This record gives sequence, C-alpha cells and structure tokens, in this order.
Amino acid sequence: MTDTTAPHTATPHAPTPATPHATPDASKTAHNTQRGITIRDVTSDQSGKWLEAGWRDFKRTPAIGLAYGAFCVVAGYVILLSLFQAGQPYLTLPLGAGFMLIAPLLAVGLYETSRRLEMGENVTLWHSLNGFRRNPGQLGAIGVILMLFFLLWSRVAMLLFALFYNGDVPPLDTLIWQTFFSRDAMGFLITGSIIGGGFAIMAFAISLVSIPLLVDRDIDVITALTLSVTAFRRNWRVLIGWAAALAVLAACGMVVFLLGLAVVMPLLGHASWHAYRGLIDTTNADAPRLRRVVP
Repeated sequence: MTDTTAPHTATPHAPTPATPHATPDASKTAHNTQRGITIRDVTSDQSGKWLEAGWRDFKRTPAIGLAYGAFCVVAGYVILLSLFQAGQPYLTLPLGAGFMLIAPLLAVGLYETSRRLEMGENVTLWHSLNGFRRNPGQLGAIGVILMLFFLLWSRVAMLLFALFYNGDVPPLDTLIWQTFFSRDAMGFLITGSIIGGGFAIMAFAISLVSIPLLVDRDIDVITALTLSVTAFRRNWRVLIGWAAALAVLAACGMVVFLLGLAVVMPLLGHASWHAYRGLIDTTNADAPRLRRVVP
C-alpha cells in the first residue's frame, strides 16, 4: 500500500517526454471502465512508438537497464549449466521459450524506472527496486500464476519429447539434428509451437496490464487481471503482433549466447511500460498512484 517514507532531497530527473499513447480517435472509442480506469483501443503503428519510448528510457538510465539485463544473462547461464549437469540439455529450447512466460515479473524494476522517469522523480538502481516492494502480495499472486504456467509448459515439453522420440531423449551430439531436421522434427516443432503459443498468449494476456498497473496504482489483483484480459480482448489483433515482436527480439537476444539479453531485456521492459500506458486511460482513476521514495 502507499508508503509515506520521507521524501528524498536529490534533484529529480526531468520528466520523460510525453509518450505517444493513444490517438485521438482511439480515445473516443475507449470502453470498459473499472475503478475509473478505461481501456483504450490502439492501432498497430503504436508498437513502434512504444519501442522508441522504451529505447529512450534505456538511454536515460543505461546502468539500471544493463544491471537487469546482466542478471538475466547470468541467470540464463546458470540454468543452462544446471540442465547440462542434469543430463537434460534437450530442455534448453522449451525453457528458453518459457522465459517469456515469467519475463513480465522480472521486469518490475524496469517498469518502476520508467514510471519514475515519467513522473520526473529521482531514479537509481535502488529506487527501481521499489517496484517489487509495492503491492507485494498482489504481485506475488500473479507471480504464482505465471510460475504455474512455466512449470506446466516445462512438463508438457518433456512429454512432447517422449511422444515424438519414442521415450528416448536425443543425445547431446545429435540433439540439434534430431530436434530440427529429423523425420519427426516437423511434427514436434509444429505441435510444440502451437501448445507453447497457447501458453504464451494466456500469460501475455493476464500480465500485459496487470503487473505494471500493480506497480503504478493502489489496486487489487482481481481488478488488475480483469483490466489486462479486457485490454487484450479488445485489441487482440494489434497485441498479438506486439507479443510476436517481443518474442522475436527476445529470441535475437538469446541466440547470441544470451549476451544480447543484456540490452534486449531492458528495452522490452521499458517498452512494455509504455504499452501499458498506451492501453489504459487513468485520467479519472479512483486508485491513486503509489509513491515510495527511497533515500
């Protein structure tokens, strides 16, 4: 809930230039209001503007972005090492895809950074951690949901390997060939992509607005989830394209030995904040913005 810690005396950053959220026509067609928060209709051209705004935030706070990006890179290497030591390197691809299911929760500190830039407040790496301190119970509830998606997808991926490869896990020296070029590879990849895509869309729909909203406003998790799903339902054509763009950029970061995540992760985190700001209109919101200033 709202923290009344004594305000910090450091000189605040200049407010972030106004992000191009919704077009005037989109504002006129806004629907579905809860707690005074209204869902906007958005257009496909706004995706590029969200990425542009995200890149601008990254350039203003590169140290914070690189810190979060480096954490993702190190965590990725730890997971890879664990998989190889456990004799399960075949799970590298599905777990890489599963990363997208929990990435919105990992980006909470980046949402907070963009939020503070927008409000003209002082921002450091320590300040960015405020995002995790706000609504911890509500954020934790969504975290549990996303983790369940991740664990279920991991189990499904193991089952798919067993079904398509007759219960025999491909050995390391033929793993790439068996996964992408063997007789069963096409069916395996198509089935896995369809099922994995279903998991990804569900996770995306419930986290798109809900997580940044819980960082930003004093609101309950049920309302946040409802607004998030409603925003996706109303704008699903545009947002599926947005989700695909996020997935492609994340994949590009992973294929260069995960090192690309150091830049891609903060870019996508900041851009996702601006997508949230573009999808909702809080002009008449009765849920106040949360403030917690850390010295």
